[in-house]
Amino acid sequence: MNNDQVLQVFRDAGALLEGHFILSSGRRSPVFLQKALVFAQPELSAKLCAALAEKVKSRLGEIDVVVGPAMGGVIPSYELARHLGCRAVFVERVDGAFELRRSFEIGETDRVLIAEDIVTTGLSFRETVEALNKLPGTVVGGSCIIDRSGGEADVGCDLVSLAAIKFPDYDADDLPPELQAIPAYKPGSRGLK
Repeated sequence: MNNDQVLQVFRDAGALLEGHFILSSGRRSPVFLQKALVFAQPELSAKLCAALAEKVKSRLGEIDVVVGPAMGGVIPSYELARHLGCRAVFVERVDGAFELRRSFEIGETDRVLIAEDIVTTGLSFRETVEALNKLPGTVVGGSCIIDRSGGEADVGCDLVSLAAIKFPDYDADDLPPELQAIPAYKPGSRGLK
């Protein structure tokens, strides 16, 4: 799949939104990808993750376990692991830091892939890499459905994306006039109490 085909899946699901959005990073953008609307439809998740699995296999080889950061990486990590024929687990926050819990284990020889839904700044990725580097196994790379930084985000490892598109984003104190003119909306989940 190419960038346009991936975006069309989001459009067809009503998941490519336009307006004034506060991203998880705190930055502002006229575009928001409401991936929950895509992942709510198993056939769309399967289509995207099957295509991503092919890219992962050709670039990174065999994978033993796919790790997704909760919450956004849980569905893509599971679906990607299904297409790669391996296990899927997830890390979740404990006292603000990602940890592997729920009796999940990573073996000494496991080749580990991180799977995320959307990459913007790479923060969740870097935090996941940091958590996994404390465990056995080897992080061989990461993957995502859409890298909205266009390849600019530092994720802490090699990244395979199904689509890489540079969507505009701005500091809240440096908004273009068209965003200043409309109210901001925060559709993401980071920071919710």
